[in-house]
Amino acid sequence: MATMNNMQNKMSEKYLLEALERIAKNPFGYDVLYVSISKLKPKNRHPEFVKIFARLFDSVVGSARGQFFVLSNGDFVILAKNITSEMVDEAMQKLRQGLSSDPIVHSHGGTEFARVISFPQEFAAFCEYVEKLIQSPDEKLEEIDYKRPLEAKEVDDVTEILDIADISDIVKRQSVLRVLGGGKFKVLFQEFFVAIKDLSLNFDPNLDLVANRWMFMYLSQTLDKKVLSALPVAELQKWPEFISMNLNLSSVFSREFVDFAKSFLRGEKKLIVEVKLMDVFNNLPLYFEAKEILHRGGNKLLIDEVDAAALKMLNIKRLEPDLVKIFYEPLLEYDLENESLRKCINDVGRENVILAKCLDEKALKWGIHYGITAFQGPFMDNLEVALIRTKCSNGKNCSTQECLKRRRLLLGRLRDECVCKDMLEDLL
Repeated sequence: MATMNNMQNKMSEKYLLEALERIAKNPFGYDVLYVSISKLKPKNRHPEFVKIFARLFDSVVGSARGQFFVLSNGDFVILAKNITSEMVDEAMQKLRQGLSSDPIVHSHGGTEFARVISFPQEFAAFCEYVEKLIQSPDEKLEEIDYKRPLEAKEVDDVTEILDIADISDIVKRQSVLRVLGGGKFKVLFQEFFVAIKDLSLNFDPNLDLVANRWMFMYLSQTLDKKVLSALPVAELQKWPEFISMNLNLSSVFSREFVDFAKSFLRGEKKLIVEVKLMDVFNNLPLYFEAKEILHRGGNKLLIDEVDAAALKMLNIKRLEPDLVKIFYEPLLEYDLENESLRKCINDVGRENVILAKCLDEKALKWGIHYGITAFQGPFMDNLEVALIRTKCSNGKNCSTQECLKRRRLLLGRLRDECVCKDMLEDLL
């Protein structure tokens, strides 16, 4: 059945491209509403749910006399004239009621989940995107994992387990690299974090810790304290000048943070606190107070999880962050002539912008095109390890993946197996 659906969706992409070719001579006034079903959590992409989501956008199709297409990646496309924000808002409001636990429908007012692509400005880029989908091979459907969200009555039990758990062996690090040119790179800073999939191993495997974002925000305050206590026991000899941690704004005012600053942030060590954009707008006074406290100690504040659409919509420059981290997504590959985005990046300061979630070289090229020189993500991790292995005397005796896993860890058996720890900790 899945194969048949994929074939139908491939045909749907071809019909969409034909429709775009018909209006190519005069695309003015046309819009595309792009609904990113593929960004929903796997359990919310159940075929029966998707049928309901499609019906929620029927009003947009009818009101704008549009055409509805389902792409091979599962996303929806509505091609119509004069799609209004009111039409989209009405459908999104209904979606939020049914998907209250899925963060994507709340992120940046839902614009990350459903956005309007305006013609003729973005016409050529969107046509190219559809052509790429048609040419790409069918992808295997992701196996749906039906986990239950964390409930309020369980939070105390989960917090209690987290309080006594030793998470030092699951705290990892990932570099942010500055491109210097000429094939050279420099570690700008390293982010220290706990992957939720690793943390989940301490709990019921049927429990989804992040599905209920409000419960997870509460839980993450305890997690912040655990990460703060884990860094001082790390078995690292070489530390970058700046390290970063993703914290709640309120954690900057905690006793654990004050103790961490006194005991760990000594000498040349400095901290970059990464705070989510949503956390900032939930409490602006607290943001400015936290930034002032950090600056007093020579530390910095970074606004995290910003997408390109939010950067254009919000005047982030007024918040005066030290750094901003933009999340890359594949559709941006075709957005190369966006002068308003270029202006936003210049306003923040190109040297202060980091492009994260870089999966391949296309992301790197896109960022450089807009003047960005700092990058983070799997592609940069592989690049960093490849450069280090060329200098390592034992580089031929272990795999790239083994090296990457060991480099990420702060302590533990796997890390101890490395016979060249000085190279394992090498900073480009």
